[in-house]
Amino acid sequence: MACIDLIRIPAERVWVEWNEAPWQEALSEYGFQFTDVHPSIAGHRGVFIRSSADGLRGAFRSYWNIGNDDSGVHASAALARKHRLTVMLGRTLLQQAVPITFGLKLALWYDEMKRNLARLNAAAEDLLVGKISGAVGAFGHIGPDAEEKICARLGLKPADIASQVIARDRHAAWVAALALLTATLEKIALEIRHLQRTEVREAEEFFSEGQKGSSSMPHKRNPVLTENLTGLARVVRSAVMPALENVTLWHERDISHSSAERYIAPDATVTLDFALNRLASVVEQLVVYGERMKGNLDSLGGVIFSQRVLLALTQKGMSREDSYAAVQRNAMEAWRGNASFLALCRADQEIRQFLSDDELVALFDMGYHTKHVDTIFKRVFG
Repeated sequence: MACIDLIRIPAERVWVEWNEAPWQEALSEYGFQFTDVHPSIAGHRGVFIRSSADGLRGAFRSYWNIGNDDSGVHASAALARKHRLTVMLGRTLLQQAVPITFGLKLALWYDEMKRNLARLNAAAEDLLVGKISGAVGAFGHIGPDAEEKICARLGLKPADIASQVIARDRHAAWVAALALLTATLEKIALEIRHLQRTEVREAEEFFSEGQKGSSSMPHKRNPVLTENLTGLARVVRSAVMPALENVTLWHERDISHSSAERYIAPDATVTLDFALNRLASVVEQLVVYGERMKGNLDSLGGVIFSQRVLLALTQKGMSREDSYAAVQRNAMEAWRGNASFLALCRADQEIRQFLSDDELVALFDMGYHTKHVDTIFKRVFG
């Protein structure tokens, strides 16, 4: 994309040839430095330009890495395919819900990351414009043709209209796209941290031989990398508020935005670049405990099939209110550990008036919850 043209500009200076009127006064207000003659083109009038915006070159270089290094996306896709049918608990409000597969969880991460990268690249394209149109944007002492020539040399499009500066809504949209990407990064990190909890233990960060989880409690295996990512996400998101506030400048410009941008652009992009590389490493080396997932599925005696029993009863003619009460009554007994949910349903005379033993057993088939996995994967991965 066009961003590469900006990054490939030599760090020192850029030559622009121009044969007309006063450049230097027009451009000096933007911090450009000049020489009169290109050393390799004797007799040609022109200038070297170097802008104070060179300080943002590192930010754009990090952005280029973010927008094009999709190793984390590929890592999620590879792991999703590997665990396409690794059945685990789906959880809502931190409670057992109904079964999903670990592959579906990873496919969701992949799909969300794809959208984030698309949003980020679109925001960057919108930001890659140039403006050299005088002190208030009206081309008071330099013509539009000069702006077009300089922007073309830099690989940028001229802004259709500007004041003394390019409107900062463009910058705010770009920073917001960074923040959205960071939100997904934290979502993934937080999920891994939950799965690594001692009481869950369904997946964890790679823990090397001799690694220490705690200086005082040798048994601990702390999720230090994903906790680190959670903290870094807060840093990147903190750039959103100043970016939005930079949109509002007095009249044709004040410089309240300038100091903030010099911090948030490099800090947010460099931090996110690092965080994405760390996330890719975590996902690539993630340790998955499929047997533990199966054990957690069975931990409450099969109550995860309550929805199927509820729906089957209503389809057999039992009112929803009565169906819910009957199913909940037995699910709570199974929750307390008094018997399995299937055994309790078999012994419940109200339920047995509507469902035979064979019908009940069929409702506890795990394959029912994985029958559409291939369809979902085709939607996500093509």
